Parts: sequence; C-alpha cells; structure tokens
Amino acid sequence: MSTHLAALPYRHVLTLPAMPSAVRTARETAELALMEWGISPRHPTIGPALLILSELVTNSIRHAVVLSPQVTVIFAASEDCLAFAVHDRHPYQPTLYGAATGPGRGGLATVMELTLGLGGTAVVRGDADGRGKSIWITLPL
Repeated sequence: MSTHLAALPYRHVLTLPAMPSAVRTARETAELALMEWGISPRHPTIGPALLILSELVTNSIRHAVVLSPQVTVIFAASEDCLAFAVHDRHPYQPTLYGAATGPGRGGLATVMELTLGLGGTAVVRGDADGRGKSIWITLPL
C-alpha cells in the first residue's frame, strides 16, 4: 500500500456547506470519482470506505458546525491505495484509536473498526493555526 499521499496520482477536493445534505453529496461525489479513476464500485473496500466517509462527514456536521460552516472532503487514490480526509474548522481533535474500544461506541468506533478491519490507517492532523483539523483515512485496494 502506498503511504505517501503526495505520490497518489488521482485527487479530488470538494467543499460543501455543513448541512445534512453534504453527506449524500460527498458520498455520491466519491462514487463518481472512483469510477472515473477506474476503481470498481464492487471492490470489497469501496462499500466500507463509503460508510467511513459518510460517518466522518456526519460527525463533522453534527459536532463542528458551530465553528465550521463548511466541510471539505479530499479524495486521493492510486492503483493500490485509497485515501480520503474530512476537514472542518473546529479545533477539537478526537482520539481515534481509543474510539474502537472506549465507551460510547458511536460513529468513530464504526470508522475505526472498519478502517482497522480493512488494514488501513487513520490519523487526525491539526491545522497549522490550531483552529481546525482533518481526519485522514488510508485504505489498501
């Protein structure tokens, strides 16, 4: 699996208002981009990846909308790797790896169970100004 995002030849960036309709738009845009890049929607990673994406966009809208009226989704891929990020301008950075086993077991637990189950990685990257973050998911194809 490629681990250097700069080396991924396919990229797409989508910025949406932080509204419930953004979840559907992000998912549909991801599906179109993947098809354009020649990645089959029947690939066993794609269904779970779209669920992960939907959960992350939902979380961003639900928890960050007060400080972040927009959410940005970044998609990238190569022949053997799919990566995507959901970015908002809320400073809170959730603990991802505790989510799968910790109390509450909400959307982030689902994200982490699917990501780890597919052999992928997840990371939270804070903005340079400390006022936002991106949650990056990388999955092997």
